Amino acid sequence: MCSAAFTDERIKIGDDIMARRSQPKDIPEDLRQSLVKLLTNFADELKQEDLRQKVRALVPAFHTLRDLGSSLIPKSEASSARDRIIAYLKQYPFTVIDGNELMVVSGISEWARRVRELRVQFGWWIYSGVTFNQIALNEEDAIALKAMGIDPALIKPDQYVLMRTTQDLEAAYRWNVLNEIRKKKLSTKEKIIEYLRKNVGKQVTGEELSYLAGSSKEWARRVRELRTEDGWPIVTRNTGRNNLPVGVYVLEEDRQAYVHDRKIPDPVRVAVLKRDNFRCVKCGWARDDLRPDDPRKMLELHHKQQHKDGGENTVDNLITLCNVCHDEIHRR
Repeated sequence: MCSAAFTDERIKIGDDIMARRSQPKDIPEDLRQSLVKLLTNFADELKQEDLRQKVRALVPAFHTLRDLGSSLIPKSEASSARDRIIAYLKQYPFTVIDGNELMVVSGISEWARRVRELRVQFGWWIYSGVTFNQIALNEEDAIALKAMGIDPALIKPDQYVLMRTTQDLEAAYRWNVLNEIRKKKLSTKEKIIEYLRKNVGKQVTGEELSYLAGSSKEWARRVRELRTEDGWPIVTRNTGRNNLPVGVYVLEEDRQAYVHDRKIPDPVRVAVLKRDNFRCVKCGWARDDLRPDDPRKMLELHHKQQHKDGGENTVDNLITLCNVCHDEIHRR
């Protein structure tokens, strides 16, 4: 009986044996009752001395339990393992989810591969614990994550968070570009800025930059250096773009700041933007006014008293200007 039950748990294709797939049912209660019966009967098997006989007798219970887990989400809502994973994550966005939970609802052993497919091919912003740990190397981002209820010091590598409830339809294209740049023999900083320059004005996730950096865990610090030392206008939630999710980066314009504007500390930058209500003090432009046919694309800070004249990087000596007004002042 045990041998027959075990044989039924496999599908024979030619000379090959393919592992049994999860078989969700419309009525989970039927599976629960079957599981209870199998485990009850297993009490007799435990008394046997033959180890293999006990293991083989437990196989049907193992598969029934997996069927039960994959039946928790109705087939009418999610018919495949991948569909069940994203359906589950969408029910609990911005919440730390254990990989074991995804294993249960997916009903497959290769659930982690499906998570990657959802991220890379289908554009779902699913962050792993590894990426959160890397983002948190930037102290301001660590504080922002904790405010969301995500403690980078506690989250594990095999835990996940859905950071956006809608698909990023351009993600598949970006990941193709990402793979091309990742293979190049460049420094981590060079790879990051090349990738961001190919996606000007677009939201790029920390998960993308983490993959791009490969074995380098300090890519978040390289992003910060590109902004604060090299003058690239890379904005985040913590640099004044409150409409951006934590761990998302946008290169606003494909140009570097004037050399004397590159050393402004982030806290000073944010304080000036807030004081000026995130608007150009000359023309009143704000990011909400962004239009494809308008040359005004970003907000910059301008020194009222220039560096060469002794001007400092202080809130009192800085004002907010759009890129057009800023250029006009410098041309004068």
